[in-house]
Amino acid sequence: MASAAIVSSLRRRRSPSVEAFLAPVDLTEVALVETLALVSAELVASFSGRALPFQRKNSRSLIRKLEIFVVLLEYLRDSSSRSSRLSLTAIVCFKESYLLLYRSKILLDHCFHSSKLWLLLQNHSISGHFHDLNQEISTLLDVFPLIELNLSDDIREQIELLQKHSRKSKLLIDKHDETSRLKLFSFLDEFDNGRIPDPVELYSFFVEKLGIRGSKSFRVEIEFLEEQIINHEGDIEPTVSLLNGFVALTRYCMFLLFGFEEDEVELRSGKQKKPKRGLITQEIADTFLTIPKDFCCPISLDLMTDPVIISTGQTYDRASITRWVDEGHCTCPKTGQMLIHNRLVPNRALRSLIVQWCTAHGIPYDPPESADSTAETFAAASASKAAIEANKATAALLIQQLASGSQGAKTVAAREIRLLAKTGRENRAYIAEAGAIPHLKGLLLSSNAVAQENSVTAMLNLSIYDKNKSRIMDEEGCLGCIVQVLRFGHTTEARENAAATLFSLSAVHEYKKRIADEYGAVEALAGLLKEGTARGKKDAVTALFNLSTHTDNCVRMIKSGAVTALVAALGVEGVAEESAGALALIVRQPIGAGAVGNEEMAVSGLIGMMRCGTARGKENVAALLELCRSGGTAATERVLKAPALAGLLQTLLFTGTKRARRKAASLARVFHRCDNASLHFGGLGFGYAFAGNSAANRDTSFGGDVPVQMSISVPVL
Repeated sequence: MASAAIVSSLRRRRSPSVEAFLAPVDLTEVALVETLALVSAELVASFSGRALPFQRKNSRSLIRKLEIFVVLLEYLRDSSSRSSRLSLTAIVCFKESYLLLYRSKILLDHCFHSSKLWLLLQNHSISGHFHDLNQEISTLLDVFPLIELNLSDDIREQIELLQKHSRKSKLLIDKHDETSRLKLFSFLDEFDNGRIPDPVELYSFFVEKLGIRGSKSFRVEIEFLEEQIINHEGDIEPTVSLLNGFVALTRYCMFLLFGFEEDEVELRSGKQKKPKRGLITQEIADTFLTIPKDFCCPISLDLMTDPVIISTGQTYDRASITRWVDEGHCTCPKTGQMLIHNRLVPNRALRSLIVQWCTAHGIPYDPPESADSTAETFAAASASKAAIEANKATAALLIQQLASGSQGAKTVAAREIRLLAKTGRENRAYIAEAGAIPHLKGLLLSSNAVAQENSVTAMLNLSIYDKNKSRIMDEEGCLGCIVQVLRFGHTTEARENAAATLFSLSAVHEYKKRIADEYGAVEALAGLLKEGTARGKKDAVTALFNLSTHTDNCVRMIKSGAVTALVAALGVEGVAEESAGALALIVRQPIGAGAVGNEEMAVSGLIGMMRCGTARGKENVAALLELCRSGGTAATERVLKAPALAGLLQTLLFTGTKRARRKAASLARVFHRCDNASLHFGGLGFGYAFAGNSAANRDTSFGGDVPVQMSISVPVL
């Protein structure tokens, strides 16, 4: 029986309707035979005379057998000599013939609509499916009550001959097909051994033997293979890792053998397709996934790549907690407890969960070089050595075009590097190591909108790999060019991706000040937050939040108008929580608290978050608390006079998260120390005690608290 895997691989391919092949239930005997005759004739007509690149012998043999079924069924339909009713056995056999026709159609469709490379890779499996159908035909004929059908002598002879051949049929694997399959694997083996195959042999095989001529034909092959990677259900060989290798090999051959000419023509005509989304690794272009809270480092608020446990039992990302200790701190950032020792114990269980979550959601996971074997195993599973070597060779061709190709070729090369850098730390690493960043920088200020958009997006994808962040920042003028795209980019997507690139780069603490000091950077982010698309606002607010975590950026945030933009965004769905988190960081400094306090809508916006925000959003009561602590008497009074705040605080004390309850209790104590606290908050004492906020849980120091956690991930485009 044809495997369900074949049905799966065809489910996204265009193919004739299969509804007509469903087994009949209530048809009369005459209608049953007539329908079978019609369906079988249409099936044979669909495939007779059509040439297959592979499986020629098996497909022709099956079609010849089906032609005999057509002769039998048409004879029965036209025969006037059969007056007796069909037996129950005959009816069952005819209905089983429906299923046989259906499975034959699925298999032939698969062979005629699949890519040439896919047919080669599945050569053994497909040959097995043809053999299974032969066995089914033999079994069906063995039980078919031919004697009651009153067949003519010539029809009976054909059926008996078919029965005899079906019994003797053996598994047939075409020698020529198998030779081609082994040759295809030999090219992959060469890459696996660190060698680049001979271009003459590649041309002879792909172009002359397989007939894959031109970039368009190669792209069809690549897209089909990528589709099989998505549809892979565990019962199809070769494995995903091999398929990734063949995709890389085919992409290399496309550029090696046919260059960039066809793609340049497409770009000039304006008919180029947008990069296909959702292949191999899902792109995160229009939205940011919500990262589970436990997967985020309490210090950096980003996805942990190397989670470690400190002496207090809390888990942090290794880079963040190491920096915390190196800065002279001797307490746990989350609990404020003294650190008994500075040993860091890898949290392998948590990292395993993070890896599983990233894999399930298509999120790139780039573990640091110091990560243990668990992370290395994950990396090895994501890309075979052959795929890496083939992609390296492709990257070299692309960078050569970036360096010395025509303007059109450079644009195409930037697009392909963008796609190649979508997935895998290995891809991002060797593309940068091969020298792509200086050439991409040269396209950032291109007058060609397509070139600019692809180059800045390629820069974004490369920046996800930590080592590339320093390469980008150290490249003279590169940061300035990215900011120029953010300010004056030709397309909305280019400006948004420039903002996302700044967010990615700002993950490194020492770069936050440099980015904020770059002329026009913070102003442009503030402008995008005010007037951008939903995705643009998200890109901008996450970048501004990261920049706000550096205390030296406070003045710049104020002068650039970022504070005003963040306050205005408190009422905008999708960015309100991040805006409140950034403001909570800014108001920790007196000058920042003064600036936020002077914004007319700041207090009401933060209170609106407490009223209508999510459970995590309500934790941004911290911004009001910090405003009171750093903003002085005037700011405290402004918060105090806010209507309905007393009731909201009491509600938080009963229903908020642990952090929200702690902050609400701290804010209540601030008001209790004010002269008129009893007038406004006389009922908070009971709520505070009831919520379990005892003296042991009180904030003992401002500096020991950590900012509200947010779930942010870098988009891969």
